[in-house]
Amino acid sequence: MGTEKTFWFAARTRYGQELGIRRRLETLGVEHFIPVRRTRSSRTGREVESPVITNLVFLRATKSEACDLANSGMIRVSYIVDCATGTLLVVPDKQMDDFRRVLDLGLEEGGLVDEQLSLGEWVRVTKGALRNVEGRVLELRGRLYVVVGLLDCCYAKAQVPRSWLERIDR
Repeated sequence: MGTEKTFWFAARTRYGQELGIRRRLETLGVEHFIPVRRTRSSRTGREVESPVITNLVFLRATKSEACDLANSGMIRVSYIVDCATGTLLVVPDKQMDDFRRVLDLGLEEGGLVDEQLSLGEWVRVTKGALRNVEGRVLELRGRLYVVVGLLDCCYAKAQVPRSWLERIDR
């Protein structure tokens, strides 16, 4: 009998609970991703973290492990369901990896896209830290970006030189 395959699942949590969920997932040894922004508090001068995407956490587990975590009350989340299949929404590994890599660049070079965009051609980055990331090309205020999407609701962008992009067919 083979072992169950692990997947990335997207889950909603109550407002302000993302960092607590992260601590609990770390304690349980569950791989997860909760993008955070680090800023310095003007009041205390300390570095503080805040979620970049509120009410959303990503965790990697088997389907049965993911269900057990939520049903047993170990973490307080509700999974996003794929309307077409009626099952837990799975984020493909490549899509999650590309999204994480773009967000890891920081807000100066990349970050979440806050506005609706007219997305262009599909491209692959051929050089640099984002090599092999696939997304759509966007020109914004004279700068060229690669935009990657997650769940058709979250988009991140990173500035890249035009010479580092190649057109791909999707």
